[in-house]
Amino acid sequence: MQRTAAKYFAMSEEVWARHANPWSVWSRYSCLPLLIACLWWRDWLGVAFWPLLVGLLLWVWLNPRCFSKPRDTHNWASQAVLGEQILIYQLERVPLVHYQVIKIIMALLTLSTLVCGIGLWFQEAISTCVGALGVILSKTWFLDRMVWLYQSVARTDAEIAARQAKT
Repeated sequence: MQRTAAKYFAMSEEVWARHANPWSVWSRYSCLPLLIACLWWRDWLGVAFWPLLVGLLLWVWLNPRCFSKPRDTHNWASQAVLGEQILIYQLERVPLVHYQVIKIIMALLTLSTLVCGIGLWFQEAISTCVGALGVILSKTWFLDRMVWLYQSVARTDAEIAARQAKT
């Protein structure tokens, strides 16, 4: 799923390096609440719904491209992105201890997305809010796991540790 998303978003090495900027990571957190608000008020927005939706989706695609490469990656947000790259492109380096937790996180993320989507479809506030909270918490847990993954791989991989030391 992550590899498909990376391919869809055309995440080149340059784009990944820019996305490791904490401003990119933290500003993407605004995307979900804004997207949910747009979908929730779709009837009220009328024809303005479509330009807003397209603008939000464009921002999701542009966001990793809008920031410069970070000066250093010794922070949670940057290491979350670096861990995600390892998960997507260097699966053989991922320690087994992370697989089960990642499966649980992905199941929770999928379930939360489904609950939020159903809530939005039927404009049911509790399902929408519970689902959205689940998505945000699951994504945050996933990013935290990616930091852990990155740090565990960097401790045992000289190439990754050297790249970290340069920044």
